[in-house]
Amino acid sequence: MSPRQYRAGQRQVAAEQTRTRILEAACELLTGEKGPASFSMDAVAKTAGVARMTVYYQFDSKTGLLEALFDDLAQRGGMAGMPAAFMAPSGREALSTVLDVLTGFYASGRIALRRLRGLGILDPELDTALQSRGERRRGGLQVVLGRLLADRDAEVGEAELDELVELLFMLTSFETFDLLAGPDDDSGAVARRIEELILAVLDRRLAAA
Repeated sequence: MSPRQYRAGQRQVAAEQTRTRILEAACELLTGEKGPASFSMDAVAKTAGVARMTVYYQFDSKTGLLEALFDDLAQRGGMAGMPAAFMAPSGREALSTVLDVLTGFYASGRIALRRLRGLGILDPELDTALQSRGERRRGGLQVVLGRLLADRDAEVGEAELDELVELLFMLTSFETFDLLAGPDDDSGAVARRIEELILAVLDRRLAAA
């Protein structure tokens, strides 16, 4: 390795370490006692021990930082395990795995996710970014629902299919998890409860078809 490549590698490592410190500082402020009221680019920079312009250089804006924080929470919360869910041998197993991954993520960053959504109400740009990430979940649920129907050798019309996806989307939202989890934060128990609700809804709809 040439000296130039070595120095470039060192700069990359340093930049990644700085980025990590900033994200950790952002999460600390967001989940602290003062919550969003204490959250600002200046406060994040001070907590991370970097210059304010460094935070802007890394994330461009407060919204960009919050989007990156959401993605970091997802990575740390195990969302990388989601693709494996769709490789399960049956629709029921795929559903179980998807719910385990989702509720594990929700539980791992529950306070931060709750406050991020609160900030989204006040920041349309952040709200749009969070909604776009939710659309990825919708696409995955369409796949799982298709497999569940195939397991039952059942077919439904396009309008019924869209309505079922919307129901699954609502039942697998962070808001539903946050409501069902209560103070115990037991992601496994909540995953099984949501699974029971989804299967009950599906069975009832198919019986009525």
